[in-house]
Amino acid sequence: MSENQLATFAGGCFWCMVTPFEEWPGIVKVVSGYTGGHVPNPTYEQVCTDETGHTEAVQITFDPAKITYEKLLNVFWQQIDPTDAGGQFHDRGSSYRPAIFVHSEEQREAAEASKRELGASGRFDRPIVTAIETAGPFYAAEEYHQDYHKKNPIRYKMYRKGSGRDAFLKKTWSLEKDQTALRQRLTALQYEVTQNSATEPPFRNEFWDHHGEGLYVDIVSGEPLFTSRDKFDSGCGWPSFTKPVADEAVTEEVDLTHGMVRTEVRSKDADSHLGHVFHDGPGPTGLRYCINSAALRFIPKEELEKEGYGKYLSLF
Repeated sequence: MSENQLATFAGGCFWCMVTPFEEWPGIVKVVSGYTGGHVPNPTYEQVCTDETGHTEAVQITFDPAKITYEKLLNVFWQQIDPTDAGGQFHDRGSSYRPAIFVHSEEQREAAEASKRELGASGRFDRPIVTAIETAGPFYAAEEYHQDYHKKNPIRYKMYRKGSGRDAFLKKTWSLEKDQTALRQRLTALQYEVTQNSATEPPFRNEFWDHHGEGLYVDIVSGEPLFTSRDKFDSGCGWPSFTKPVADEAVTEEVDLTHGMVRTEVRSKDADSHLGHVFHDGPGPTGLRYCINSAALRFIPKEELEKEGYGKYLSLF
C-alpha cells in the first residue's frame, strides 16, 4: 500500500478551495487553515490583518496510488486567477494570494512544470505569478471554517457568485465548442438539450430506467458527472441522482423560464445543459438531480479502464 501524502494550496478564500478537491477518488481529507506566516497558531482575525504573513490555504491528504499530484495541480489551476498575486477576485491582500506550498523536491518540479505549461498554453494574456514555496507549519482554521460549504450551503453559493470567482472560472475554463462539429457529432436531440437547454420527453429517453453499474459522463466533453451508485428511481421519467461524482463537476444557475423558479444544472467544463436539481430527493443529500439522458453517455464499470476512467473503479 502507498503512504498518504500532503498537498497544500492557497487560492483565495479557503471556503472555496475545499469542494474542488474533496470528492475526487484518493482524497483522504481536506483541511482549511493558515500557512506561510511567522505567528504560531494564528486566529482568523489575526490573519485578516495581513500582519502575520499567513495565507488562507487548504491542506490535502491524498493517496498517490489513486490520484496523482499532477492531477491535484490541474484541479488547483482551474480554481484561481493565477495572474493575480494581490489576492483572488474581490478578496484582496496577502492572506488571499495564490500559492503552491510544496512538500518535496518532486512536488516542486511538478509544480514548476505545471506552471510553465499553463503559461505556454495561451489561456491567459498576463504572466502566471502564482508563487511556489516550500511548505512550512500549517495551522488548521477554526472549526466553523471547516466544511463551510456543508454548514452554510446557501451563503457559500452566494459568496462564490458574488465574489466574481464563478464567473471568472466559467469564462476562463469552459470548453471552447465548435458548433458545426457538435451538430455533426451529436444527435439533434443531444444538441438541443446540451446547447439550447431543451428537455427530452419523460419515460422516453435512454437512461430513465437504466440499471447498469458504471459512470455517466458529459456527452460533449466526456467529463465524469454521475455514478450508478447515486442513481435512484424518482418516478419522474428522467434519470435521477442524489449527487454528482464531485461537487465541482457541475455548476448551478437560477432558471426563471416557464414561469417557474428552478435551479439549472450544467456541466462545468463543457457548460452543457444537463437538467435541474430539486430538494425532494432521498437521503443523505435530500437532493434530486433530474438529468436529461441526451446530455449523458454511460460507461459500464467493466469498460472504465479501457475508456480512460480507471481511477473511478474504486467508487464501485
